[in-house]
Amino acid sequence: MLEKCQGAQERWGGVSEIIDAWLEGRQVLISQFVSLPAQSIAHGLNERLSLFCDLLMDYLSSGHFEVYEQLLREGGEFQDGSLEEAQQLFPLIQPTTDQALDFNDRFSSMNDPSVQEIREFAEQLSLLGEALESRFSLEDKMIELLHLTHSENKAS
Repeated sequence: MLEKCQGAQERWGGVSEIIDAWLEGRQVLISQFVSLPAQSIAHGLNERLSLFCDLLMDYLSSGHFEVYEQLLREGGEFQDGSLEEAQQLFPLIQPTTDQALDFNDRFSSMNDPSVQEIREFAEQLSLLGEALESRFSLEDKMIELLHLTHSENKAS
């Protein structure tokens, strides 16, 4: 997942300040995500989990309320069908948003967790990882459809 994120930054870095900041936020989010399973339960899991959930909510919000809107505005400037194609991605992204929100609601604070709660946390963290990977792929496709194609058309 981290390698894919770095690849996205290499492909699209520098094309938009909003997208750059968002992709940097994605990389920080992934770094925090991959470090969670190694975190000691007794020493700092709650703090790291809280930080991760904060980053996750910031990433989701930035995507929905800044990046997607910018991409759709850019796509709306052209009559090439890319806007309609990108809009078909939103229903595929929404379940990953719901899953991330549910994860945040359940696990943003884990003070003195039971063994059962730790088991559920581990299972849900794995499922969240799969959802995030799917989301990142869909978001990358949206960037490619709405930003890169149109950036190339503007340069022509």
